[in-house]
Amino acid sequence: MGRTVRDGLRLTAEQQQFVELAREFAADEIRPRARAVDEADTESPLDLWEKAAKLGLTSFMIPERFGGGGVTDLLTQVLVQQELCHGDIGIGNLLTSNGFFSAPVEHLGTPEQQERFLRPLGSPVPPITAVAVTEPDSGSDAASIRTSARRDGDGYVLNGHKTWISNAPYAEYFVIFATVDPAKRAKGVTAFVVPREKLQVGPPFRKMGQRAIVNAEVFLDDVRVPAEDRLGEEGQGFAGLMRTFDASRILIGAATTGLARAALDFANDYARTRTQFGVPIIRHQAVAFRLADMATRVDTAHLLAVRAATLYDEGHPVAQEAAMAKLVGSENAMWCTHAAVQTLGGYGYSRDYPVERWMRDAKLEEIEEGTSDIQRLVISRGLGAR
Repeated sequence: MGRTVRDGLRLTAEQQQFVELAREFAADEIRPRARAVDEADTESPLDLWEKAAKLGLTSFMIPERFGGGGVTDLLTQVLVQQELCHGDIGIGNLLTSNGFFSAPVEHLGTPEQQERFLRPLGSPVPPITAVAVTEPDSGSDAASIRTSARRDGDGYVLNGHKTWISNAPYAEYFVIFATVDPAKRAKGVTAFVVPREKLQVGPPFRKMGQRAIVNAEVFLDDVRVPAEDRLGEEGQGFAGLMRTFDASRILIGAATTGLARAALDFANDYARTRTQFGVPIIRHQAVAFRLADMATRVDTAHLLAVRAATLYDEGHPVAQEAAMAKLVGSENAMWCTHAAVQTLGGYGYSRDYPVERWMRDAKLEEIEEGTSDIQRLVISRGLGAR
């Protein structure tokens, strides 16, 4: 039997091993580099990618038959994601980003496609990959994408413009979501795997936070893609994307929980040592109650992510639970990082301390993969609102 943890989970020895590996790597490798990576702004820490890859932290979610770690249950991925993002959420999200690429390949791909595209991800130093959905006029409404996929002989010709694509400057392969018929909206969305050399990538965006992941525009100009690189049938891409979003939104809930916990830990330690009016500030009720609220929010987000992951692993529909995990996790991370800055006072506003960076990092998660408004829409529809 596994170790019992405070939230009632009983982890297997293998699960505990991955969690402890992630915790140690976050403390020893990620946290010490986080400030420098943030200052670099538009450069991903590829040396950390290589170190993590050698330990299996970039491929633990890839099935074992393709050379990965074989941790295919989402619950373990949630626990690992929390630990990596406790070190730094931008770096943590970078290290596990190949899981975002592998998900539609697993959901939609044939065995031959899975072998061809997932096998490299399990190698000692795997390629970096990307998923391209967002467009200048299509963000939360993924069914409205305009990138076109026109059938031409034994393949397709893709034309379009993607934006805010994570890893675009480094990715060797992209899953591109395009439409075979814009009038069909979701029923026209189709997924393709496209190698980097066929695409044009714009310059990196300068961002508020999570700078370890570099984003850029991607341009497709008469890009020819063979039919064997289409994932699933025409029109199946949207369903595959929504399934991918179910998992990724839960993982965002986990990532933001790790970030919020980092803010709580730092603010709590600071409040124990910072003295005002003759006593440590944690003895002032205003500060103590703020920390209590932070702790409660961290546990709430954690438990929602664990519940959603458990239901996902059991095969239940989880669109509503995934939306709750992302909504609560992201908004609680924003609240907790703000509270940490407030607890540190003037020092919290200083770049000499990490809490101002964490507050900048947290904001992204209220926006990406469906804004908080979209998550509330998903939840309300689950309650019967249409």
